[in-house]
Amino acid sequence: MLKEPFATGSSQIHSLDPRLKLLFAASCSFVVALSNRFPALFAALLFSLLLIGLARLNIREVTKRMALVNGLVLFFWLVIPVTYKGTPLFHLGPLQGTMEGVLLCTRITLKSNTIFLVFVALVSTMPITTLGHAMNRLRLPGKLIHLLLLTYRYIFVIDQEYQRLIRAAKIRGFRPRTTMNSYRTYAYLIGMLFVRASARAERVHQAMVCRGFDGRFYCLRQFSPTRTDWMWSGLMILIIFSLVSLEWAAIN
Repeated sequence: MLKEPFATGSSQIHSLDPRLKLLFAASCSFVVALSNRFPALFAALLFSLLLIGLARLNIREVTKRMALVNGLVLFFWLVIPVTYKGTPLFHLGPLQGTMEGVLLCTRITLKSNTIFLVFVALVSTMPITTLGHAMNRLRLPGKLIHLLLLTYRYIFVIDQEYQRLIRAAKIRGFRPRTTMNSYRTYAYLIGMLFVRASARAERVHQAMVCRGFDGRFYCLRQFSPTRTDWMWSGLMILIIFSLVSLEWAAIN
């Protein structure tokens, strides 16, 4: 199964109603994505760091995941400053970096890290099954929820099938090389993987139908907001409106 290192904990963030956490994560991400002024973006980043602290998450694990996100952001820093038109800021040989390009990369960096940290603090602090049930309670499309839950359940099964095919190929003398034979072998492996995944999906569907599956996953857990949930809701709404006010004040 996929690891969920942040799903368990005793912090107040972990105990919040999953529906509220999902709503606030989406709302905050929407506001941050539409913001362009640095006061609002820096305030949002501080807010996301505060959420990480309140959730009592393992900083090393969070940092590892941030490194993956910032790997793509680093590519933007290598390309955008020297391709974006604007006021010259520096020169790297024949290349010329612009102030507007640097500012754009800074905004991208702040936005991506803020949204990532918000989702880590609010969404990854609940199990994937709880996330699916929260999405169901929020009336999101059932097919989307089924896709999420079944992908989570069976993606490791597909990985096991792939490892089995690789072992079988190596037993038969296959050694990866940069040759047409290696490329052809990998194409066969991927094709066979899709065939086996399709056959497994058909068997799983038949087994679910035999057990009474009617297109819905039923949740035995009922979500009921507590006084603490409402207090956190008021605080989150205040923070989101504060971010909007900072953006609006900076524009004016």
